[in-house]
Amino acid sequence: MFALAVLTSLVLGALLGWVADSTGAGWLITTLDTIGSTFTKLLTFTVLPLIFTAIVLGITSLRSVGGGRTAARLGGKTAMWFAITSLVAVLIGIGVANLLRPGQGLNISPDQQRVDEVSDMAGGSWLDLVQGLVPEHLVGAFANGETLQVVFVSLLVGAAAYSLGEKAQPFVEFNRAVFEIIQRVLGWIIRLAPLGTLGLIGNAVASYGNEFFVPLLKLTGATYIGCALVLFAVYPLLLWFVARVSPAKFFGKAWTVLQFAFVSRSSGASLPLSRQTAVNLGVDRSYASFAVPLATTTKMDGCAAVYPAVGSIFIANLFGFHMGPVQYLTIVAVAVFGAIATAGVTGWFTMLTLTVGALDFPPAMIATGIAIAYAVDPIMDMMRTMTNVAGQITVPTVVARTEGLLDDEVLHTPSAPPLLNGPEETASGEPAGSRERGPALSGV
Repeated sequence: MFALAVLTSLVLGALLGWVADSTGAGWLITTLDTIGSTFTKLLTFTVLPLIFTAIVLGITSLRSVGGGRTAARLGGKTAMWFAITSLVAVLIGIGVANLLRPGQGLNISPDQQRVDEVSDMAGGSWLDLVQGLVPEHLVGAFANGETLQVVFVSLLVGAAAYSLGEKAQPFVEFNRAVFEIIQRVLGWIIRLAPLGTLGLIGNAVASYGNEFFVPLLKLTGATYIGCALVLFAVYPLLLWFVARVSPAKFFGKAWTVLQFAFVSRSSGASLPLSRQTAVNLGVDRSYASFAVPLATTTKMDGCAAVYPAVGSIFIANLFGFHMGPVQYLTIVAVAVFGAIATAGVTGWFTMLTLTVGALDFPPAMIATGIAIAYAVDPIMDMMRTMTNVAGQITVPTVVARTEGLLDDEVLHTPSAPPLLNGPEETASGEPAGSRERGPALSGV
């Protein structure tokens, strides 16, 4: 029913957006914008508490899978697969962009207001990444929405709680309670996804119409094709040959969270669904509680690999800038080593500006090119986020298989859509009141 409701909302929202654009009905555009923005705000306020508590609980849970050395090996292997899949994704983005050549032959000028908006946005740079990693104070990191700083603090706090063992148990239990509360709230918000979809899609169609969408069809198409190849070819191959998991089984259990990611355009808001989906696929709960939150903030093949490649080539084609092997290698290097810079709501913007900055594009060229692409960004962001979330579940599944942490019995057991049906779950992913398999997040 959820899938049908979301699909119906997509069609109805697009239709209402077209009607609003065709008739100039300002009240309808305002209504659609209000519905969509309200849904987005509801999702946004849950993200940082989710990330903090999930990472703290995930780190403290690693004791149950073998202790410090095992945790280090799991972390290293997870990071290795992050890099491998990012490399494949960026190469696909480069290939698709060179085949479709988005931006070539276009003669579009964005309005000055949009160029100014892009110029005022904080772009990505390696120096800013290092300097912005440590917050001046904890409250400021949360209040200012600094996702990367929250990730850094949660890693430190989680490691400290892990090292303290039983002394930190009250703090761990407090985080578990907060995680469960936020997860329950998010479960209620997710049920509003069809309504939010109607507003978001309707407002996108009404705001942009055909004026920009048709000329930028190649850019949108290249992004969707590149992401689709990663989502429906690269990940299934990894699942089949490395994880020995049927792609049909994977998508059957992951479809709810992939739909939600497409609609919400938020990997952070999708975190509880992603984590539980990994558990439903048989991934050890303790490892899933560590790997999926980490992946949610650093593993974004859509935003950090495919799109920066497509976007950079789009801007180069738009201004007749010739790119050679050195430029392509630069795109690859930034995608593989700069994924952590994508943490946060503007992850795609950070990575794209990081990439074009490394390519040494002139500032005016960057601002104008991104301002043009920004016109259809909400449409592209849906597919990018869907790809991000699929990768955030795929990599932990692959690593779990190679480490003997994948339960085939759970994998082949039917499971209800996470946070929508079935019994309520605890932060460890177990049905409430059920502890027959042991406390997944205890042992500290």
